[in-house]
Amino acid sequence: MVQDLTLGIDLGGTQLRAAVLNAKGEILRRKAVATDVVGGPHAVIAQMVQLTADVSGDWRDRLRAAGVSSPGPLDLENGRASDLPTLPGWFGFPLRDMLREKLDLPVVLENDGVAAANGEWKYGAGRGLANMVYVTVSTGIGGGVVMDGHLLHGRRGMAGHIGHMMIDPNGPICGCGGRGCFEGIAAGPAFAMKAQAQGFADGKAAFKQARLGNATAKALVDEEAEWLGFGFCSLLHLYSPDVIVVGGGLSSGLDLMMPGIQYQIGKHAMTAFKAVPVVAAVLGDNAGLVGVAALAMEL
Repeated sequence: MVQDLTLGIDLGGTQLRAAVLNAKGEILRRKAVATDVVGGPHAVIAQMVQLTADVSGDWRDRLRAAGVSSPGPLDLENGRASDLPTLPGWFGFPLRDMLREKLDLPVVLENDGVAAANGEWKYGAGRGLANMVYVTVSTGIGGGVVMDGHLLHGRRGMAGHIGHMMIDPNGPICGCGGRGCFEGIAAGPAFAMKAQAQGFADGKAAFKQARLGNATAKALVDEEAEWLGFGFCSLLHLYSPDVIVVGGGLSSGLDLMMPGIQYQIGKHAMTAFKAVPVVAAVLGDNAGLVGVAALAMEL
């Protein structure tokens, strides 16, 4: 039997997704369930095993390897969860080895931001480029970096935690315990809180009203664009990418925020970096699945 397919698993604090993909990065079957956070890591591993059975079916013998995309921090050298804010009780859990034993397949573990970056690099908005920064702006701010044609991992595989750059020393306390982090100021929950303080139901409602010309909503969107622009300037200077690719829930409003983002880049970036494009991701919430399955194909 030719083993020409891989399994991608995307572990999130809300949803657990699995898919079977071919060597072209095409999703053949996909299924998602609510993550059993309360049940803990062993319950979630059982969910992964069941999802694998559901999506692989009669293709099970064609699976060559599996990839797991997980929020970080992770200890990639040892295949363990480190300290997952959205998944309590996982500290030190041997995620890679446990799943390898249950599935009887080689398994690669990767940070979700890096996995999504790999997906966009191999099959999405960064395809064909040697240098790329991927930023997801959603419940948190995460991402991954491609530099000189390679995924950047750093010490213990923890490079690219861009959401925890400090961009305002007087800013709010972040979930990581730091103050003024990019994530704590510009991620979805921070934007939603600002929107609710102005009378909108949530962040989505604010974006919707901004599209309709509501001045208060437009001011909120402009402020979000300003903070994203600040953060993107730092990423340009740090990594010198060919492109910044933006994904996550708030990227649906990227067209509204782009003028503000470009204004801040034009104002604060050094001349050599001003022309680097900022573009929307194209793989949506499948980026992590596609990216980690592509890594599994390399095992």
